[in-house]
Amino acid sequence: MSAPPSSANATAPPPASRIDTAALMSIRSLEWRARAVVEGFWSGLHRSPYHGFSVEFTEYRQYTPGDDPRHLDWRVYARSDRYYIRKFEDETNLRCHLLVDQSHSMDFGTLGWTKAAYAATLAATLARFLHLQGDAVGLLSFDDALRDYLPARQRVGHLRQIIIALDKPPGGAATNLIKPIQRITEMVRKRALMVVISDFLTPLDEFERQLVSLTASGHETVLFQVLDPAELTLDFATPSVFEDAESGRTLYVDPAAARAGYLARLRAHQEALAALCRKLGAVLHVLSTARPLEQALTDFFQDRLKRGRLVRRGAR
Repeated sequence: MSAPPSSANATAPPPASRIDTAALMSIRSLEWRARAVVEGFWSGLHRSPYHGFSVEFTEYRQYTPGDDPRHLDWRVYARSDRYYIRKFEDETNLRCHLLVDQSHSMDFGTLGWTKAAYAATLAATLARFLHLQGDAVGLLSFDDALRDYLPARQRVGHLRQIIIALDKPPGGAATNLIKPIQRITEMVRKRALMVVISDFLTPLDEFERQLVSLTASGHETVLFQVLDPAELTLDFATPSVFEDAESGRTLYVDPAAARAGYLARLRAHQEALAALCRKLGAVLHVLSTARPLEQALTDFFQDRLKRGRLVRRGAR
């Protein structure tokens, strides 16, 4: 098995995962997998340097000229010797929409679980993590068409609905990244966090146009690219017949002969995707399905810290 790639956004080594990926993915219940990852993440976080961040500063921002001085919190000033203003509810509560690829291309895996299962676990983990913070979470799943849509909400039973939708098997005839991004851009007018989870093994031209619309609408955009280790290395020992999961087309391939060309094309595609994200201010995390999901959540957390959006660690 090849070593999983590290995220381009990680600025420090993540805390060691308490849950082996194979052990985690052997849990049949998606809900319990997400619960295990989040609990492990909190445990690791409390052992990390981020433990020193106080929950109160997720609910305040520093005073800037022009702010109404009536909103200054003098108790915080007495403790910190700095001027802070309590944020309004619209500033403290996040609205997050998860856009999750459930197409047949995700139904591939060489480790005992598929990209689809890993992506669903990642989405369920993020949903649970944000829900426990009191944030509103929604879901839009897709293949070649739109599948399930649940608006961003924070209420009893909503997380369970998201888990049920994520637990559905992959389907459709192809991957269509255009429709879900176009639809979410049209439906969601208020600024939100958009998290797109896919293998992104699709032409980027039209996808770029839709991503431009999404980021131009003011949405913070995060992409998680989920790939099987074999897709990253083409590490097959013998010539084999490969079948396209979406088209059904078969092709006889000698991996030893095809590896150099395949890796060159993959590298070019990855570089184009990374360049697109940099240009538009979107965040890209590249994940091997061998990577512990606690570390993926740590990457997400570190990125939120870098952008000045501290999580409310007290909610568990």
